[in-house]
Amino acid sequence: MTDILALLQCLAPYTTATTMRQMSCIIEAMLSMMGRVTMLNISRWAGRGGSYRTVQRWYYTVIPWALAFWLFFRAHLFNPRATYILAGDGVVVTKAGQETYGLDRFFSSIYEKPVSGLAFFALSLINVEERCSHPIMMEQVIRSEAEKAAAKAKKKAGKNKNGNTASKPKRKPGRPKGSKNKDKTQVKLTSELELIKTMVQKLLLIIGHVLPLTYLILDGQFGNNNALQMTLQCGLQLISKLRHDAALHFAPAQPCHGPGAPKKYGDRIDYYNIPEQYLKADFIEDDIRTRIYQIEALHQEFAQPLNVVVIVKTNCKTQARAHAILFSSDLKLSFDLLIDYYSLRFQIEFDFRDAKQYWGLEDFMNIKQTPVTNAANLSLFMVNLSRLLLRQFRKRNPNAGIIDIKAHFHACRYVSEALKCLPDFPEPVLFDLILDSVSQLGAIHPARPCPGPP
Repeated sequence: MTDILALLQCLAPYTTATTMRQMSCIIEAMLSMMGRVTMLNISRWAGRGGSYRTVQRWYYTVIPWALAFWLFFRAHLFNPRATYILAGDGVVVTKAGQETYGLDRFFSSIYEKPVSGLAFFALSLINVEERCSHPIMMEQVIRSEAEKAAAKAKKKAGKNKNGNTASKPKRKPGRPKGSKNKDKTQVKLTSELELIKTMVQKLLLIIGHVLPLTYLILDGQFGNNNALQMTLQCGLQLISKLRHDAALHFAPAQPCHGPGAPKKYGDRIDYYNIPEQYLKADFIEDDIRTRIYQIEALHQEFAQPLNVVVIVKTNCKTQARAHAILFSSDLKLSFDLLIDYYSLRFQIEFDFRDAKQYWGLEDFMNIKQTPVTNAANLSLFMVNLSRLLLRQFRKRNPNAGIIDIKAHFHACRYVSEALKCLPDFPEPVLFDLILDSVSQLGAIHPARPCPGPP
């Protein structure tokens, strides 16, 4: 069986030996256990040295998770010859009750409505060649009382006496009298953007010059000027997505020589009638015609030109059309890399899926700040550790998955407990043979057929 404590030795400079020993005991229990990942259930599977009080002490220990993620990644998962991009996304964990730290109502894309729970924002390093994501930092999203009051006031102001959504009063056309031009590079960041900025700057400080990063990938929620300026302030280039009805403009065709201020914006872009000079790719697959355009476009809400890629899909049979608009602040980034990098952003969703399904991101029942932080970060840390274990398992079984890993550790626990009843412990060769046979029982991809009865 893999020695978990040996894998955690890379954390030794910043954690105590007791904390690492407790953590290895908890991780071994999580790998072999069945049922929900709670402190009580972990203590039931932890065996000797993993009592409930020991598990509880670890959960109440302050752990430098940002350093732990990076040290483990650098020691076991980092490939210096690979290209890495930084991606960020949020996740909502549903919780009941009223006492959990940070409990609030957050919009969940799974339920498509606000739900009661906790919100976290995670950063992940994505290996472009392997197309695999490695979580590297996670922080809880906490809404202040001022933000809650402002949200309630905005919701209340947006409704009329009958409770229906009130329409905004129309203002006169043209520019309001007395208004002045604003510097669009000077923006006021929201609390969420401030959190992301702090996380990115902290990560860049930790990794130093070991891993140079160029791009930050965020979803369409951050397709705005504030997120762009925040990314540039961190020294990175943003890749994100715009709304399908974004008002983009071409650059002015000719300089203005007449009186008055020069023209800033050219014609507005019609996404279904873009000039052929911007066409980069055109192909048909399964009766769907895809045309890809790349344009250096302008938007009145953004401070600088954008590298925009428009993907237009047309059904050859029904002529139905749809389009998506991706953009980057890097004007030199090619259209194929821009599309590829943004598509890799979805790899972070698999991290959240694994953390919820296997490692207890939805299960923990802690309510205090430190245990909640440890429980959430441990679930993502297990995603990285399971990726390392998968590398070792796939040398023997290329189709192995996380359930196969859990089946192996589950078998190790049962076989070890059963063999303790024997007067003499079997030879290592016989032990490995018994372990291999038992571990196939719960595996999804068994390494070889399970031997039948004689």
